[in-house]
Amino acid sequence: MVPGTSLTEKAERLATWGYEGIAVFWPLAEWSNDVRAELVALENRTGVRPVEFVLQDAVYGHAMSQDGDLRERCRAMYRQSAEVCAEIGAVMEIEYEYGAQDPLPLFDPYRQLSPADHDAFVQYYSEILQVVNGSDARVLLEPINRYECGYLNSVRDNLRIIDEVAHPNAGLLPDLFHMSIEEADPAAALREAGDRVVHVHLGDSNRLLPGHGHLDWAAIFAALHDIGYAGHVNLECSTEGDAAISLPATASRLKPLIDA
Repeated sequence: MVPGTSLTEKAERLATWGYEGIAVFWPLAEWSNDVRAELVALENRTGVRPVEFVLQDAVYGHAMSQDGDLRERCRAMYRQSAEVCAEIGAVMEIEYEYGAQDPLPLFDPYRQLSPADHDAFVQYYSEILQVVNGSDARVLLEPINRYECGYLNSVRDNLRIIDEVAHPNAGLLPDLFHMSIEEADPAAALREAGDRVVHVHLGDSNRLLPGHGHLDWAAIFAALHDIGYAGHVNLECSTEGDAAISLPATASRLKPLIDA
């Protein structure tokens, strides 16, 4: 979302636009020791903290695949992400699966995992949490809408997994765009999640910048205040054109809601 030829340039630009953190989604094929060193030193150099880190590749979203090779390649990449998060104290997210659903689940929402699949996912979630155990990092569950993930679409379904794992580095990453599809009342769902909310993705109902869809942002931030949320809110949406215009304007629009 942020123009620039390096992490440092992007972070410096964000700082001038009114942002305090950056979420880094880095292509696995371009990951290197030099990039890792730049990431680790980013906050000290720029004042902008890397709050979320995820390595990306075509294998992303296949940690529970029936294809053993694909599954293990995905898990190896997730482990690398978790190790980096443990070093810098950032969050990362996992989902049961991620990718366009075919066929589309038009008339069968909120499918539930079989007992065996449920247990397998709980076991894997527990395993990846061990990578960040004892650090400030968190491995979070992100509820994804039914068109991109076949299971665990609702906040409530993910909370059951989080409560079952019962690990101090676990938690919920609600994404308001996905919630606009799956939750009847996003603010009420946030209140139900309570202190299990660790990081928040912002995107309006049309995945544009907050205020450019039909979500009630005053109600959403009121819910975050009510649960005592003190973490970061992270834009994960379209910049709607020139980021140098839209992102500073969005920071100005969000700050009164954050500070209310």
